[in-house]
Amino acid sequence: MAEVDLSGVWNVRLHEDLPERIPGPDMVEYHGVPVNDANRARGLAWDPSILTLEEYQCRPHPSDYFTRFSPERIWKEIDSETQETKGIHIRKEWQAAERTIWMDGRERPPAYAVHSFQGFSLGKWEGDVLAVETTHLKQSYVRRNGLARSDIATTREHYIRHGDYMTIVAVIHDPAYLTESFIRSSDYALDNKRNIAPYPCDPVVEIVGQAKGYVPHYMPGKHPSEFEYADRYNLSHEAALGGAQTAYPEFMEKALAAKKR
Repeated sequence: MAEVDLSGVWNVRLHEDLPERIPGPDMVEYHGVPVNDANRARGLAWDPSILTLEEYQCRPHPSDYFTRFSPERIWKEIDSETQETKGIHIRKEWQAAERTIWMDGRERPPAYAVHSFQGFSLGKWEGDVLAVETTHLKQSYVRRNGLARSDIATTREHYIRHGDYMTIVAVIHDPAYLTESFIRSSDYALDNKRNIAPYPCDPVVEIVGQAKGYVPHYMPGKHPSEFEYADRYNLSHEAALGGAQTAYPEFMEKALAAKKR
């Protein structure tokens, strides 16, 4: 009986990873992400002007990414007969994304069932920590500079409340695009005076005359900013291109040793 009530309005704290979460990561800033060659190729083909397409303008963050931004409201759905928690609902302010974490032990749908940006989430209490497993995610991104996350990925989250503060730890498993699990944490503070307002979004034509069906992209070897980030911060190209090895201290030692030579 160690369950914790997470209900309320939570205001995101952005001091952790601020450059990535607000202005956004640079082009070809992949270090620390355990990408494989396929994901690296996806990133190097990504043109940010794709966000001008009408199909992309009102697209919400997926559930494995939307913990990084925007305040959220959490509330419980209670079964009127048993008084047990049937589900936990979360609504984000940005793009009005909503998800449900089902707590009633229902079965997970088959693999061929519809996928969505929020996926299908089942939760359970592990002591006073809410553990959530999510499947059926629509293909999206693991970082907002072209690095992809596939539709066979699964995520495990832990919601940890300490008084008026909450930490959400998300672990992403993606055999299609990641060689190791990718872990991120986000912090929130309770703020029940805040209102989660509606977020209307209407796509518009941003580039007049663009050919119908055209998808902005870069061909292999033609990315105009491939070396820009590495050169700006005096990093090796290998480091900027990411991979699991770039998240470990040993890689830094190797990079410094190579620089001295």
